[in-house]
This record gives sequence, structure tokens and C-alpha cells, in this order.
Amino acid sequence: MAGAADSLSGWVSTALAEKVRRDAQLELLRAAIADYEADLGEITADEMAAQRRADREDALVVRGRRATPSDRAG
Repeated sequence: MAGAADSLSGWVSTALAEKVRRDAQLELLRAAIADYEADLGEITADEMAAQRRADREDALVVRGRRATPSDRAG
């Protein structure tokens, strides 16, 4: 099973390492946003909403194959 640990301490160590990794990524993102805003001005709520709309329009929806009646019978 993916993510399973042999012990509680192993699980805790893995969870803490993941938190440290995530925190480091968030700090890099914060720094990138601060640099962007220092150069080009604050990102507005309208700009974020426009980007969300554009992302939705450009998104590729991926779904699994639909089950057929023969799949359900077997």
C-alpha cells in the first residue's frame, strides 16, 4: 500500500518531511509572487478571477471509461 509506514514513528517522520517540503515550496511561491508584484504591481482580485476563467476554459477534462452493462454483470 502506497504511503504505508512500518511504524508510527516512521509515519510521523514521513509526514514531517512532507510538511517541510510543502512549506519550502510555499515559501518559494511567496517569494515569486512578491517579486512579481514588486515589478508589476499587486495582483488584483479581478486578475485572479480572469485567470481562473481562462484556466477553466483551457482545462482538459479527463474521465475514465464509462462502465457498460457487460462490465457490471461480470
